[in-house]
Amino acid sequence: MADEVEMFFFPFMGGGHQIPMIDIARLFASHGVKSTIVVAPNNALSFQRSIARDQDSGRPISIHPLDLPPGSKPPNSDMSATPFTDTSMLQEPLRLLLIARQPDCIVVDMFHRWSADVIDAVGVPRIVFNGNGCFSRYAQQLMRIYEPHEKVQSEYEPFEIPGLPDRIVMTRSQLPHFHKSQGGGKPRGRMWNSEDRSLGVVMNSFIDLEPAYVEGFKKEMAKKAWVVGPVSLCNRNVEDKAERGQQAAIDEQSCLSWLNAKETNSVLYVSFGSLARLTPKQLLEIAYGLEASGCSFIWAVGKIFKPSENGEGSREDWLPSGFEERLKESGKGLIIKGWAPQLLILEHPSVGGYMTHCGWNSTLEGVSAGVPMVTFPHSAEQFFNEKLITDVLRIGVQVGSMEWTSWNAEPGPPVGREKVEAAVRKVMDGGEEAAEMRRKAKDLGEKAKRAVEQGGSSYEDAEALIQELKSRKKV
Repeated sequence: MADEVEMFFFPFMGGGHQIPMIDIARLFASHGVKSTIVVAPNNALSFQRSIARDQDSGRPISIHPLDLPPGSKPPNSDMSATPFTDTSMLQEPLRLLLIARQPDCIVVDMFHRWSADVIDAVGVPRIVFNGNGCFSRYAQQLMRIYEPHEKVQSEYEPFEIPGLPDRIVMTRSQLPHFHKSQGGGKPRGRMWNSEDRSLGVVMNSFIDLEPAYVEGFKKEMAKKAWVVGPVSLCNRNVEDKAERGQQAAIDEQSCLSWLNAKETNSVLYVSFGSLARLTPKQLLEIAYGLEASGCSFIWAVGKIFKPSENGEGSREDWLPSGFEERLKESGKGLIIKGWAPQLLILEHPSVGGYMTHCGWNSTLEGVSAGVPMVTFPHSAEQFFNEKLITDVLRIGVQVGSMEWTSWNAEPGPPVGREKVEAAVRKVMDGGEEAAEMRRKAKDLGEKAKRAVEQGGSSYEDAEALIQELKSRKKV
């Protein structure tokens, strides 16, 4: 069909970027777009089953593994692949595929830093996906312009970000290192230039979540921006939710039956994403804080930072003495050592709060599930996302994390157990403040679901992009 639109999607490997990009491809397929997910040969396994289910239901979606040049090693396809994973061996196979197929556009992750030159040379319209929300992008842009962090005397002296619709106060200690280096706030390098030269950006957010910031972002920063999220909501059946990302470290039925035995809103879900590595000391403080709060919890323990020969420690040597035995006896806690079926857990009626690292996907998943949050940022743009949750939306409580840490560096001093306990109690205690946060969170969850339904703002933005691509075909 001449009117059919074909879009390519070229995700990065790390979970925080790959997972939403796969969801975006599936979302556009649900709008009738012929969607092709372009990946390294070793990268298709983690999401093949959900794509196969989409194909069975008649959606026009497929996976295209690229042929690697002879002798080249495929990039690390693990969910915790870092932002600096080299994917440049995919340049030539991608170029040949684009020449052969000439899709109407390709949506490409910003971490494929080399891709803009290759794609633009072939003449295929390029749309950038960066994995962030509008608030953090807009706030960081104003930081670059006004540099308020240069006017304070210490790492912990608070400053306000000028020009934002809301009063946002931060400290230098919470800023990414590249903001603080000499001239480091100024946009530079291939990632920034590639966005300038693109057709526009696709954003995983929705207007009702951050209306002033979507408007500011569209007006001030992006040539064109299509706001199409929360894309996690395209996972509608239990299998999609259970298998999203990678195989869970727990059987979903035993996880759900544990939750079924709990009262509504009584369980706190604790997870810090696919990349964060917490020290044994920090995990110990969290364990003591959770136990002291008296609250039931599910804790998905991810990677552990250990400055030792092999880099990472076991998950056993940080637990308080007798901790797991006490949990079994009381039925108060469930520890998942590895990947958790996060969407299924967050959407369960028993879950009434979420302790999160404030990664953008996790933030949106918490919002979509309508649960208030305990915010515990570590890295990337997470401290900005924390401010959106606690100071703009007012659906969360800060645990008191003050130190921005690169994913590959040793984290600073741990946040103490008293702060963990206090923040958990504030969200989960059922008092007036907690009830107000819960009401706001539930309201946002409803708005998130409406945004992606027919007639909703995100649905309409996806349609607008499809129409744009159709009109370009006719020119």
